[in-house]
Amino acid sequence: MSTRVLVPMDDSDMSEHALEHALEIYPDAEITVLHVVGEPSGMMGKATGLALADDLEEAAEEHATVIFDRAREIAADREITTDVAWGSPSKVIVNRAREFDAVVIGSHGGSLADRLFVGNVAQKVFRHSPTPVTVVR
Repeated sequence: MSTRVLVPMDDSDMSEHALEHALEIYPDAEITVLHVVGEPSGMMGKATGLALADDLEEAAEEHATVIFDRAREIAADREITTDVAWGSPSKVIVNRAREFDAVVIGSHGGSLADRLFVGNVAQKVFRHSPTPVTVVR
């Protein structure tokens, strides 16, 4: 049976380190990189910009493309699967974790304002995930 690993990524260095770690620790696993476009609020810069776009799904896909291209560069010789979702990042990741054997997540990402107002996604995932979680710094 093949191991399936979920690696949530945003555009932070920490999420890139998480992917590098997952590739090293799980050399034979099926790796899925998930980018969650956060729900818009008065305190979320990028998500608010996406929410104002004419075609929300298209805007989210375009934003995710940059992250997925970077993930493919990091994975270089490995095949990875990519997926984009919309919603509260911690809730989406925890819900998706049910389909995987492990989650490898960066310790933090986004701007300081995102961490202060939105909360620590890694901490919420660690506390609520139904599967083992590795938090990478």
